[in-house]
Amino acid sequence: MTTVAAYAAPAAKAPLERTTIERRPVGEFDVLIDIKFAGICHSDIHQAREGWGEAIFPMVPGHEIAGVVSEVGPGVTKYAVGDRVGVGCMVDSCRECDNCEAGREQYCTGGGMIGTYNAVGKDGEPTYGGYSQKIVVDENYVVRIPDGLALDEAAPLLCAGITLYSPLKRWNAGPGKKVAIVGLGGLGHMGVKIAHAMGAEVTVLSQSLRKKDDGLKLGADHYYATSDPKTFEELAGTFDLIVSTVSAPLDLGAYLSLLKTHGTLANVGAPEEPVSLNLFSVIGGGKSLAGSMIGGIAETQDMLDFCAEHSIGAEIELIAAKEINEAYERVLASDVRYRFVIDTATI
Repeated sequence: MTTVAAYAAPAAKAPLERTTIERRPVGEFDVLIDIKFAGICHSDIHQAREGWGEAIFPMVPGHEIAGVVSEVGPGVTKYAVGDRVGVGCMVDSCRECDNCEAGREQYCTGGGMIGTYNAVGKDGEPTYGGYSQKIVVDENYVVRIPDGLALDEAAPLLCAGITLYSPLKRWNAGPGKKVAIVGLGGLGHMGVKIAHAMGAEVTVLSQSLRKKDDGLKLGADHYYATSDPKTFEELAGTFDLIVSTVSAPLDLGAYLSLLKTHGTLANVGAPEEPVSLNLFSVIGGGKSLAGSMIGGIAETQDMLDFCAEHSIGAEIELIAAKEINEAYERVLASDVRYRFVIDTATI
């Protein structure tokens, strides 16, 4: 076992504090990663504060991990010491169900994917995430970060990047398609960049026009305020695909009205509260209300390669570990442009 420093929430809603955790010995197919940067995802806050239900404490959050391989097990074939790698939202799955065999490990039906943190591994021990100095992960759940991506800007791609890439690819965002991104935050800004690089006509739907200049610089063609009722009148029947990134309940009927016939509203933001829907909103126009959750390992690698090819990294604010609690409050206040990333050298 290796003892490493980390930042953990000792209990639900408690401030995170510096501590030490144990990492398992490097097994035959394991990779030991020196973590260089870890992104702060809104889901870290949901889980550390038990917004999504009962959680495991102490909790070391973090599933946007970028680092360098420092040791490999004797059976490892995919990575070598010195490789630049990343770890996203999962560190294992059953590997045998139809979804795992199809490269959709995030939807594992053989017990579910094993989360990078707030989960229990196959060894019966809780998993601890990226707010730490090192992590040991099976090589099959590690991805390679191309040389063209800076590690600090690549870290948020391991959750925010793949969370947007997957639905945009699945619903064929590209030339001739009109795509709307709801919310310009950590997820939304990646959606704008990726949809633009795919060749789609991109619109941002945000509560206000406060971030309009940013949205247009990131690649949006249009930017509308959803607080203005005229927006929903003007854009009725416009979009092939809408991807909602917000973690607050929306008036789904209003957003569905913005879709073309057979259009899709895909949700990647996960509100803590249930939402209601009049089904005529989907029946009329044959529309689809859908969801999407990160991506499989192969698709995550595809996303990183795509981002490297198009020079896409996250817009980040680099912070020291002692600023994590302040960063959580700023995320909740939408006061970040657009992703906090922890310099793990400061842990």
